[in-house]
Amino acid sequence: MSVDDPGYDFWLFDLDGTLVDAEWSYTRSVFDRVGDRIGRTFTDREAEVIWHGLGGSRDAKLRAWGIDPDPFWTAFHDVEDPTARAEATYLHDDAADLVSELAADVPVGVVTHCQEFLAEPVVDHLDIGDWFDAFVSCTPELGWKPDPRPVYHAIERLGLDPAEPGRGVLAGDGASDVGAAWNAGLDGIHVERHSPSRRGHCVLADRRVSSFAEFPDEFLGPDAPTRSASSATPDARGDRQSGS
Repeated sequence: MSVDDPGYDFWLFDLDGTLVDAEWSYTRSVFDRVGDRIGRTFTDREAEVIWHGLGGSRDAKLRAWGIDPDPFWTAFHDVEDPTARAEATYLHDDAADLVSELAADVPVGVVTHCQEFLAEPVVDHLDIGDWFDAFVSCTPELGWKPDPRPVYHAIERLGLDPAEPGRGVLAGDGASDVGAAWNAGLDGIHVERHSPSRRGHCVLADRRVSSFAEFPDEFLGPDAPTRSASSATPDARGDRQSGS
């Protein structure tokens, strides 16, 4: 695949589920420890749904299960081990191929819900820090995707004007990623690492792929369509989380 002329002035990516993922054994251990703290056992399916954001808003899912999101996320972040998580995290080959090529030609950044104390060890362990010209972890103050503020912040860190940044794109594995892209005036690419049947719906985006390797040489040229943020799927709402 050639990325000599991808049609964009800059690229932004989500992190977890898009560029990287954690081994299941780590995810399972996190939910076991969270369950011990809040007095509630999580099934494998429930752990998968919350970890990957399947089926919509994580906070909404937790509430539907009778779990208060605030103590859940407090326990979740308390039990996460940055070193263990970094060692259990691997790169998706298709993402590595794309980003490493793009980084040689255009500005590339990350906008993730993964908190800095977790994201930094992952990036260091995988030795991919030099791929990115900007790296933004969402916070309550900055906002959570699909809020466009973290995207604007990343654009500023790329040295561009968020009001007139040129043509850009945000690629991610969740509806909130596409919503954030559209809310910030960018194109949105959805990479589906899970089948729609496991997610519970299809995510509307400017382009939907199951792998970044699916892009043809001329992918997303200057005539690619752009949709309004109001077209985002109903679950494109921000919530607190460890990844994405």
